[in-house]
Amino acid sequence: MCGIVGVVSSAPVNQLLYDAMLLLQHRGQDAAGIVTMLERKFFMHKAKGMVRDVFRTRNMRALPGSVGLGQVRYPTAGNAYSEEEAQPFYVNAPFGIVLVHNGNLTNAHALRAELFSTDHRHTNTESDSEVLLNVLAHEIERATRGVPLRIDDIFTAVEAVHRRLRGSYAVVSLIAGHGLLVFRDPYGIRPLCLGRNAEGAWMAASESVALEGSGFTFERDVAPGEAVFIDLQGQLHVRQCAQAPTLHPCIFEYVYLARPDSTLDGISVYQARLNLGETLAQRVISTVPPNEIDVIVPIPESSRPSATQLAHLLGIPYREGFVKNRYVGRTFIMPGQGVRKRSVRQKLNVIGSEFKDRNVLLVDDSIVRGTTSREIVQMARDAGARKVYLASAAPPVRFPNVYGIDMPTKDELVAHGRSVEEIRQLIGCDALIYQDVDGMKRAVRKAASTGAPAIDGFEASCFDGVYVTGDIDTDAITRMNGNRPRVEETDVDSSRLVLPNLS
Repeated sequence: MCGIVGVVSSAPVNQLLYDAMLLLQHRGQDAAGIVTMLERKFFMHKAKGMVRDVFRTRNMRALPGSVGLGQVRYPTAGNAYSEEEAQPFYVNAPFGIVLVHNGNLTNAHALRAELFSTDHRHTNTESDSEVLLNVLAHEIERATRGVPLRIDDIFTAVEAVHRRLRGSYAVVSLIAGHGLLVFRDPYGIRPLCLGRNAEGAWMAASESVALEGSGFTFERDVAPGEAVFIDLQGQLHVRQCAQAPTLHPCIFEYVYLARPDSTLDGISVYQARLNLGETLAQRVISTVPPNEIDVIVPIPESSRPSATQLAHLLGIPYREGFVKNRYVGRTFIMPGQGVRKRSVRQKLNVIGSEFKDRNVLLVDDSIVRGTTSREIVQMARDAGARKVYLASAAPPVRFPNVYGIDMPTKDELVAHGRSVEEIRQLIGCDALIYQDVDGMKRAVRKAASTGAPAIDGFEASCFDGVYVTGDIDTDAITRMNGNRPRVEETDVDSSRLVLPNLS
């Protein structure tokens, strides 16, 4: 999971890129990077850390130019601690190309071998984004064959890239002296959209909130398989470069990943989460009579819309029972379950009066490992709750995700191979209510606006085990798990979860 952005303007873009990356910070907190272009020269600064820490005044002054791109990174493959794997990536031939990527290539291992043996290109990191950049560079080189670059050559290269790549990829790339290239995988798994401001500048970004918060008006989403090239004069050139594109956006974007004030592929994230609360209400009623619930409490933060709608429909008071400390390190990178549990207590503090002598229904966006859920349930009991029920706005997470979310292996998923009753006993709640898969898909689809692109389906593999690219089997998952982000040797718990609030 990463956040990417690119801008073509007639004015300096360093501040625009910085501001947009702040708005995308929720998509990655491990590293950040910006490249700008002045005439034919690239200027780059990237490092590990959050945007506000990576870029100081001196760094911003060293990023001149009216065209550029940036990324906030959370790694899903390669080495999580390598400064070299912070993006953007750069190759000097042909022309000079820099690239940022959100997603995960499922055939990166095979592509890396092809690059070495057939394309005669060298990759220096374990990042699949560097593989993607070199495939793109090779195909542009083949398309131009030593002659000046034409727009048609760029689209021909992207067509070849689509034929070679498997997996999910939303890409923003800058070709020195020519312009900004934006494209999306043929399934549209990871989001990407375009916007324009009053001065005629263009921005491409992972979420609409980055456009709107930067003074740009949302124009449209980049279609699956589509390539958009914005030249240095701000002219758009568009072509569909995939043979049979279909729109299967990642449903986890709506459940958890995206900001609630974003709209992705014509679907309001906030409305989708309200709808999830509405469908969850029916599941709650069938499990726990509403008159046995005194109060509904969300587990901060992305579960709030679902919990609000659930409380409204059931006629039960909604209360904030947990206060989140934003200045504590994320639980999922702590070394070992013991530290993980302590950090949950540090990160969430209980408002005891909302729990004492009450039957409480806790609402979370999803449950992955179950370790955080178990601790939060115990915190509610320690605060005096008579009974603690737990509802998940998402179905059980039973399968690994291979398309850009660093989900644990299946053996680490609390729902894998277990019944709901067995999960309930592990977590320690008095009742456990999950959303069902079909209800989740209907709820999200229902949030589409008038005129939204037709959704052919959702990428929901972590819930239903269906991998839309058709190239994933047990062996592929095992191989990809071998390339999950490496952690420091001192880390006892080697399974890193990209999502800071997931249980």
